[in-house]
Amino acid sequence: MQDLLIYNTLSNKKEVFKPLKEGYVGMYVCGPTVYSNVHLGNVRTFMSFDMIYRYFLHVGYKVRYVRNITDAGHLTDDNSEDKISTKARLEQLEPMEIVQKYTIDFHEILKKFNNLPPSIEPTATGHIIEQIEAIETILKNGLAYEINGSVYFDVLKYNETENYGILSKRKIEEAIENTRVLDGQSDKKNPQDFALWKKAEPEHIQRWDSPWGVGFPGWHMECTVMSTKYLGKEFDIHGGGMDLKFPHHECEIAQAQACNHVAPVKYWMHTNMLTMNGRKMSKSTGNNILPDEIFTGDNKHISKAYTAGVARFFMMQAHYRSILDFSDTAIAAAEKGYVRMMDAVELMDKLEFSAKSSIDVNKWKQKCYDAMNDDFNTPILIAHLFDAVKWINLINDGKETLTEIDLDTFRTTVNDFVFHVLGLENISENNVDSDKLSGVVEILIKLRKEARDNKDWVLSDQIRDELITLGIQLKDGKEGTTFSVN
Repeated sequence: MQDLLIYNTLSNKKEVFKPLKEGYVGMYVCGPTVYSNVHLGNVRTFMSFDMIYRYFLHVGYKVRYVRNITDAGHLTDDNSEDKISTKARLEQLEPMEIVQKYTIDFHEILKKFNNLPPSIEPTATGHIIEQIEAIETILKNGLAYEINGSVYFDVLKYNETENYGILSKRKIEEAIENTRVLDGQSDKKNPQDFALWKKAEPEHIQRWDSPWGVGFPGWHMECTVMSTKYLGKEFDIHGGGMDLKFPHHECEIAQAQACNHVAPVKYWMHTNMLTMNGRKMSKSTGNNILPDEIFTGDNKHISKAYTAGVARFFMMQAHYRSILDFSDTAIAAAEKGYVRMMDAVELMDKLEFSAKSSIDVNKWKQKCYDAMNDDFNTPILIAHLFDAVKWINLINDGKETLTEIDLDTFRTTVNDFVFHVLGLENISENNVDSDKLSGVVEILIKLRKEARDNKDWVLSDQIRDELITLGIQLKDGKEGTTFSVN
């Protein structure tokens, strides 16, 4: 098997990928905190690791892909209550109702983007016992301390024999846990120390019994516990957005070392930011777009709706480690490229073979693999696929030729990389489904209009409400009724 190079954040360089067990890959990716609709920037991270997962499968690895759900313990900047509890209070729901609502949204969005599900999707609340046991081990090993019902990791004690900062390259003096300013902060021995377990105040909704009293786990602990439980004390790849490098991933390394006396991860991989119109995405400034708003076009920053396939193609045009800027102009250009590629793929099935090849298919095929083996370089792969698009049109026009064997190799390679590796979907099949859906909804719109004309408001409202439950929104206007699919 040809060498695969992966950029390892731990060493800040590309390294030849050598799995701990030949033929197998263990990969853990930090999943969402399910308290709101999934952010488009997070979607980019999950889509990037979906592509990486797909490529490992494509080249023959057996992969255990673990991606967690954070449904407790993710603390806000200004108090000791996690984001899920805060949202539960705002929406006057139980925390697990919030978790269920936004976990479903997360799954539905990733399904629309054609992401494969992970092998295992554990939750933080499902592993409270394991987190308590790990904290007890760290305490036993002398690298944590309990005070007033909370437990903190002793960073300075750990740093006497290990390197807190090995991933983020921060010096211990700079590695102050400044992203979580918590109640009880004065309990810490040192400002660098971070919470393994927090005492729950009376108003805190999510709470569990522990040897130190009623409380809840720190944010970092869940990933250490779940990654090592399902992948072992040592595993191949840990991924996430670059914003998680510090403190989250740094703390994960420290916790795992403190528990198991071994570095947990061989290759650390981080995706870069998604910006919008040249600026950071932000709800507060309005420079923001949700995935569903791309599909409906219901956002001031875009001029029309775009399919999930177009959005995925747009994402794949940039390397996962590079900043990608979303704009209406950029995604409109991506749509043109996507349609051009899909038109060529459809045309490819109609091509006829010849007695002689004028194209070196094997050389081109190798270039495709070379691109992916160079740290999953999807933009270079797409450039090679557009070479294939050009050749498809030339062969169709009789200006290039391929033998039967070469044409078969050519078709297989194009399909493998377009559909199985990049994870794009066939636009013509989507259009057929879309046409059928449109036809059915138009019939229901006519029936609803007849009901309204007959003042049968019960039936009219029933049709509208039933469609809403299916994610189809009717919009009544001066020109008649239109619909959008959410």
